[in-house]
Amino acid sequence: MRLNRRTALGLGTVATAGTVLGVAAPASAAPSTEATPTTPAPAARRVASVFTKHSTEAGGNWQAYIGMAGPAGAPVVAVAADADRRIEAYSVNKIAVATAVLDKVDRGLLTLDQQVEVSAAIVVPGGDGIFSLDGAYPSRVTLGHVLANLLTVSDDTAVRLCGLVAPAAEINSILVAKGFPNTQVEPVANPNRFFLGTSTPRETHDLLRALVGGTLLSPASTTYLLGILRSPVAFTDGIRRTMSSDERARIATKAGWYADARHEAGVIFDRSGAAVLTYALFADGQADPDNFGATHPALRARAAMGPKFLAAVDRIAGTGTTFRITARRPSNGG
Repeated sequence: MRLNRRTALGLGTVATAGTVLGVAAPASAAPSTEATPTTPAPAARRVASVFTKHSTEAGGNWQAYIGMAGPAGAPVVAVAADADRRIEAYSVNKIAVATAVLDKVDRGLLTLDQQVEVSAAIVVPGGDGIFSLDGAYPSRVTLGHVLANLLTVSDDTAVRLCGLVAPAAEINSILVAKGFPNTQVEPVANPNRFFLGTSTPRETHDLLRALVGGTLLSPASTTYLLGILRSPVAFTDGIRRTMSSDERARIATKAGWYADARHEAGVIFDRSGAAVLTYALFADGQADPDNFGATHPALRARAAMGPKFLAAVDRIAGTGTTFRITARRPSNGG
């Protein structure tokens, strides 16, 4: 297992994003009975302890970067575990793909109500999502519909539909221009198709920080993207699994799963809607690689981390723009 207490806390590494704090509790330690932290330093130590405990229990390899809102603007780094390792990001990189598409929207080259054709040939047979379940092709959908499915149910066909309007080479050049040279899709022979490619925990964290900081996309595209990632239908088997509806609404998250990898990255917001904690958790090498359900060891670990992360920062004020979420209520039709 690559994770140890030194890498979890960033000791012996260069933590350029902020200051690495404290010493994690032993993995076998009982849950903390300390009062809820009210300042970033003890909250960061609490987060580090929670991460160390549950990732160690899950086993396998963990690469992670977790930063908290700091009083001086730069994030306080709670966890830096193999944070600069360039690894297969799988569907976590769908955030990066959506970023490239929305960058073109911001520049007036695309519109969310622009339609693309869903042909039988473009559907990924048996892939995750809903397009492969339609059973009736061709059809036409808007780019807004494509992005909503890309980022909630992690639709694989939606990746190919994004490629129709943003080829692989263009996606990569947009991401490099925005400062993310390691977050790249992998081109294939067809220029409009690609594998989801690579990132690093630090770079995924920084991309999300740039998103909530308003430097990645326009205000309209930022609000749109975060609204999808915070929606009730967004991923709920990991960090958000054992939370109330209101608690889930405070978290924007995207998971990625393939082979023996189970990844998740996102942002926790304070009660006003300001970003307070950003996480990038990449894990592989655990037992039960054919289990893509919520009982996989890495998902169990993240489900345990989520409420404890939220509790650790519950009295910490976020920084920057506030993103209030519109309350969603179930409908009975009609």
